[in-house]
Amino acid sequence: MIVEIISVGTELLMGNIVNTNAQYLAKRLAHLGFDCHFQTVVGDNPARIKLALDVAFSRADAVIMTGGLGPTKDDLTKEMLMNYFGKAPVVDAKVLNFLEERAKARGFGELSEGMRKQAIVPADSLILYNNHGTAPGCVMERDGKICILLPGVPHEMKFMFEDCCKIYLNAKSDKIFVSMIIKCVSKNDAPISIVGESPVADRLNELLDGTNPTVATYAKEDGCIVRITAAAKNHESAIEMLNPVVEACKNRIGEQYIQYIKEDLD
Repeated sequence: MIVEIISVGTELLMGNIVNTNAQYLAKRLAHLGFDCHFQTVVGDNPARIKLALDVAFSRADAVIMTGGLGPTKDDLTKEMLMNYFGKAPVVDAKVLNFLEERAKARGFGELSEGMRKQAIVPADSLILYNNHGTAPGCVMERDGKICILLPGVPHEMKFMFEDCCKIYLNAKSDKIFVSMIIKCVSKNDAPISIVGESPVADRLNELLDGTNPTVATYAKEDGCIVRITAAAKNHESAIEMLNPVVEACKNRIGEQYIQYIKEDLD
């Protein structure tokens, strides 16, 4: 399944906040076996969010969207998505009760309109309760389109995404991706150019043309990294596919220029 990431927030476009959510989601989706071909950042504007969704659904099976779930006026992603998917807004009693109890515990009176709107969720959808914040997320489906809406606050997003994996996403993937990393550095007073990206890529030659496993090089200040990635039904099968390619890469590069070889678990 192809999944696209859409990050909502004018603050992201203006460079006020670094988009760590997209980085986290991209890594986790890869480990879970989902293909992610595009990422988009869009401001808090309903028309532009809709346009981003239209484009995403023209090339992906599902969209994961972060941001716009809070109590302020510019938090409008959920409302826009309910309209997009034709979902009626309903009050989630569990969320409303939590918000009311939280307000009482903090010495507040009636919930503000903004806080109360966090309890409004789309009907006929999977609700993802927020155990590390207030606003719930959700999974909406219609006409073969899937959208997973998560909070923009990074620690809330991460916990909710993992909960979503357990109850929804894991069943949607028929493969996993496993990567091995070879870190190349200069050793024994050898010239740093020997382990630059271009020289290493030259040594690997046709190995870079593989499709499964794939081999790719990435430049680093102190050398370069070679990433070998396999797609398989399970971890054991992926490792079996990776081992001979990793060995071939190691032989081409030369052990004296390899700092370490390890599985990429980040």
